[in-house]
Formats: sequence, structure tokens, C-alpha cells
Amino acid sequence: MDIEALIKEKIDVIRPYINRHGGDIEFDHFEDGYVFVKMGGACNGCAFVDTTLEYGVEELLMEEVPGVVGVILVE
Repeated sequence: MDIEALIKEKIDVIRPYINRHGGDIEFDHFEDGYVFVKMGGACNGCAFVDTTLEYGVEELLMEEVPGVVGVILVE
């Protein structure tokens, strides 16, 4: 399995938790170890989006996908 497919698979695991709060997450691209994602729904403008990315999405992806060094939010 290639790295982008693995990233998408892991994001699909996280998505239901984000959906429960009215938000959504979408993979944009992977470059130089960074996963670029778009946040939608209630996540737009939410004060906790950075926390969700850092302590939820980024932590999981860095633990479970070799080569991931961080997550960056794309507008």
C-alpha cells in the first residue's frame, strides 16, 4: 500500500469522530513528510480546530504512517 492510500485509510478512521461534532476532514495532499488536510463543516472557524489537528489527527498519523512528520491545515 502506498503512503497516500495509508494516510487516506487512517483519515477515514478519524472522520466519524469529527463528524459527530458536525465537522469533516478531507485529505488534500502529502508532501515532504507533511499531510495537508482541509477541515469542513463545524470545524470552519472553530477555536479548537488546531487542537483537533495536533492532538488527534497529527498524533495518529505520525504514530501509524511511516514518514509523516506533521499535519498542515489548508484553507
